[in-house]
Amino acid sequence: MLSDRHPSLPCVPRMVAVRRNEDSRGKKAQTMKDISLLEMLKNGVHFGHQKRRWHPKMEPYIYTTRAGVYIIDLEKTAEKLAEACDFISSVVSKGGKVLFVATKRQATTIVKKAAEETGMPHVTNRWIGGTLTNFENISKLARRLKDLRAKQEKGELSKYTKRERLNFSEEIEYLESLVGGIQDLNKLPEIVFIVDLKKEKTAIREARKKKVPIVGIVDTNCNPELVDYPIPSNDDATKALKFMINVITESIQEGKANQKPETPPEAEKPETEKKEPEQEVNKKDKE
Repeated sequence: MLSDRHPSLPCVPRMVAVRRNEDSRGKKAQTMKDISLLEMLKNGVHFGHQKRRWHPKMEPYIYTTRAGVYIIDLEKTAEKLAEACDFISSVVSKGGKVLFVATKRQATTIVKKAAEETGMPHVTNRWIGGTLTNFENISKLARRLKDLRAKQEKGELSKYTKRERLNFSEEIEYLESLVGGIQDLNKLPEIVFIVDLKKEKTAIREARKKKVPIVGIVDTNCNPELVDYPIPSNDDATKALKFMINVITESIQEGKANQKPETPPEAEKPETEKKEPEQEVNKKDKE
């Protein structure tokens, strides 16, 4: 069935929306925003790849084909997106970190902005091998970057020669491109969010090895079984990426809003040792 307004698109009702799942106690979870199928349709979330470029395991998420292009089932997308958002919100509410990974050109700016708005780490330049599997050494690079920046801001590098200061500036720029987005990540993240599964194969492999849950945008040419929470969606169009990342951003902000403030531990009172009077001790010894 085709829409009159969009002859190449599947017909989707205007007011259809999928709400967040209920929690285990049967109570309605706090909704961040209804996931509107029509809104996804307008942003081109439903467009997949050509028929010759597809992965067989994406078949359950495909609605139909139009002009040799796969059309993603938006009801399945809304369902999977809600599951992913519930998981992210729950983890963030407990203080967890979400690592954004997107090195493809059309997604880097969008993802970097979303990560900075939510205070989450991100990799948008290139994935360094060992970012997760060799996290200790990667952390050393991050500490080096923070140390050089602090010295530069305090003017402590002014005592060096012009050539040496130039070398320091180049090193800061280089380290910024490598670990600038993860410099405040002190431990492995609780979630890795990946935009393009085809491009971020190394990140997926390392996250699976370290058993870090993966949430990923999965197009029709990708294997959804590589990630724990697949979101069937167009991973190329800028409008579709903006829509998806905005929803993920809202789920993170919702999780942060539900974080419980940390209560400072009570000061331990020193135990007062009760000592028996010397006379009573002596009497006991005599007896």
